[in-house]
Amino acid sequence: MKVVVLFKDGFEELEALSVVDVLRRAKIPCEMIGMDSNIVTSSHQIKIQMDKIFDESVYQADMVVLPGGLPGATSLRDDQRVCDLLKDFDSQGKWIAAICAGPISLEKTGIVKGKKYTCYPGFENEIVSGLYQDTLVCVDQNIITGRGPAAALEFAYTILEKLGYDSQDIIKGMQYHYLKAQ
Repeated sequence: MKVVVLFKDGFEELEALSVVDVLRRAKIPCEMIGMDSNIVTSSHQIKIQMDKIFDESVYQADMVVLPGGLPGATSLRDDQRVCDLLKDFDSQGKWIAAICAGPISLEKTGIVKGKKYTCYPGFENEIVSGLYQDTLVCVDQNIITGRGPAAALEFAYTILEKLGYDSQDIIKGMQYHYLKAQ
């Protein structure tokens, strides 16, 4: 299994890097893909070195992840390469994950139509073809969505589970099980 996380300037750090961190702890190949550059600046002005710049090899991945953050999420939505990739993944039943404002790309491509999803409060007004759920994480068919920064770890662990990995060792190692026990 291979996962790609797409980055544009203005991404939300927790939502993007939590996924990368958790997947790499589980030894699942996860590449950070800069859509336009090898260095991408977050919404809080943190510069992150990408693994590579977007090319056709991303189509070989098993899952694509779209972080939120502004203007990162809107820039991803407005990039035709992202829309084409999402449509391709959806047509093959490959996993697509989006968190916070990230699901707006799913609306633009029609992928979320008639499916349950969650997103950052207020963005459900832009995602009118789907069925909004007020939850931290939502899974419907091949789509995984997360609410926002506070959902970042739960979102990452859900991704692990859907990729067929038992996340309990990672959860315990990161001490997340203490939160879930309360």
